[in-house]
Amino acid sequence: MTNPAERLVDLLDLEQIEVNIFRGHSPQEHLQRVFGGQVAGQALVAAGRTTDGDRPVHSLHAYFLRPGRPGVPIVYQVERVRDGRSFTTRRVTAVQQGRTIFNLTASFHKPEEGGIEHQLPPRREVPPPESLPSVAEEIRAHLGSLPDALERIARRQPFDIRYVDGLRWTREEIEGAEPRSAVWMRAVGPLGDDQLVHTCALAYASDTTLLDAVRLPVEPLWGSRNFDIASLDHAMWFHRPFRADEWFLYDQESPIATGGRGLARGRIYDREGRLLVSVVQEGLFRTYEAPQGSDG
Repeated sequence: MTNPAERLVDLLDLEQIEVNIFRGHSPQEHLQRVFGGQVAGQALVAAGRTTDGDRPVHSLHAYFLRPGRPGVPIVYQVERVRDGRSFTTRRVTAVQQGRTIFNLTASFHKPEEGGIEHQLPPRREVPPPESLPSVAEEIRAHLGSLPDALERIARRQPFDIRYVDGLRWTREEIEGAEPRSAVWMRAVGPLGDDQLVHTCALAYASDTTLLDAVRLPVEPLWGSRNFDIASLDHAMWFHRPFRADEWFLYDQESPIATGGRGLARGRIYDREGRLLVSVVQEGLFRTYEAPQGSDG
């Protein structure tokens, strides 16, 4: 397949090898570790495959325990914790080469009518995505061309990402910057009509830029990086149905960074300003000079 969106759908199409056991493909990438969003998305697929399908995911809570190895399959073991009248709960353990690398608990909720209705609006008005360059276009405009390594990544990137305030290339651009960032995103091609696929695709995308908000007060988003960054845990709450192949605004902020860890919160809106998903993630930030342990 040459279309990155088709590759994403294929990546999320797990092989069932037992009643509660699934195997996920892990592409051979030129990366130190498997992308965390891939593991989260595949684990959520495994959880969803063991439900009746009439209850959408309403939340997930996950821990990244060890870095996964690119090119090595990942096995997802599902525990059927609960099948209630309104809620279904699944616990998923991701194992690679005999070691647990990731844990996820997902809850599914039968849709209900009524109750309290309110939401926070988007933090500010932003330009429409059509008026902004993609990341690749912004880099080409700034450098004159895309470096070969980034060209390969861009060809495989399943999401079109457009930074509302640009990549912030210099320290002068981030002087006095608040720990906030915002991007428009959408899959680069159609993802079909299965809502679970869209939910898992968005779980994949949610790990892409969220920790940018932690970095912004101390370093530009482009250029040499002073930190080795790794996701530690990830939580999402899904409020409304959505399509990940339509534009959504990912508004991100970091309330605190201390002790080598940074916390980031994200709110995902559609073009009409409806809040679709809430996200919280903590990341590990180590200077490159710090000793690197085998488990993170």
